[in-house]
Amino acid sequence: MTKKRDMAKYINPFTDVGFKRIFGQELSKPLLLDFLNSLFEGEKHIVNLTFLDKEQPALFEEDRSLIYDIYCETDEGEKIIVEMQNKSQPFFKNRSIYYVSESIARQGERGSSWNYEIDSVYLVAFLNFSPLDFKKQFRTDVVLAEKGTKEQFSDKLRMIYLQLPLFKKEADECENQVERWIYLLKNMETLNRLPWAAQSAVFKKLESIADVGGMTRTERLQYDEALKKYRDTISVFEGVRLEGREEGRKEGMEMGVLKGQKDEKIANARKMKVYGLALEMIADITGLTIDEVRDL
Repeated sequence: MTKKRDMAKYINPFTDVGFKRIFGQELSKPLLLDFLNSLFEGEKHIVNLTFLDKEQPALFEEDRSLIYDIYCETDEGEKIIVEMQNKSQPFFKNRSIYYVSESIARQGERGSSWNYEIDSVYLVAFLNFSPLDFKKQFRTDVVLAEKGTKEQFSDKLRMIYLQLPLFKKEADECENQVERWIYLLKNMETLNRLPWAAQSAVFKKLESIADVGGMTRTERLQYDEALKKYRDTISVFEGVRLEGREEGRKEGMEMGVLKGQKDEKIANARKMKVYGLALEMIADITGLTIDEVRDL
């Protein structure tokens, strides 16, 4: 891997502008199709898709530097939500389920003639962190299944989570297209050139779209603002994490001091009991309760 330069050649895909530039515009549709078909390899093949940004549920307006997504529909009517989340949120699993369920519920129609014909909804979530309540594996694939047999109960809901920090492979270790995609997304901002671009039309197009030098002045200003917001947000979370660690260290030291003092009192009380001092006297001298002295 090449060393990071002061001025990155390629955009940071973890920013709102970077993520949408790679996956969320008409020009980059072949990139999204390639990634999704690689992800669903052997199960389905998406020929075309339509972006549905105007129909997208506005659930995350409170902090677009943390969560942003692309809402689209395949040529067969399936809905796909491709989401980037940079930091864990409270009730993360529940939020994901709610988001997908809302996309299913919004397909409902009024009137007695509707017979619940709904299209499948897929969530593909890039997680720039590892949730504490997830298994420590790169890909978590959630479907509706019968508990006993593990057979799929319905294909109308599916959620795929990709924990990016758990992907550790280098370029020469990537074995398939999904792994190549994840490697590029994780390392794009540190690369001087994109591996595989010379052999792959898709990655050649990615190289062109992701090149910061190819942006217009307006696009560059928007990207710089998004990058600043992303870095500020990450910095705030890192500060909170470090403050929490320091508070924990101080609390641990205080607890250690108190435990040491208590252990010393107990040791002294035991000696006093050996010399036959009355329980009340030992308690008064050491500060322990009579019951604590009696139980020693």
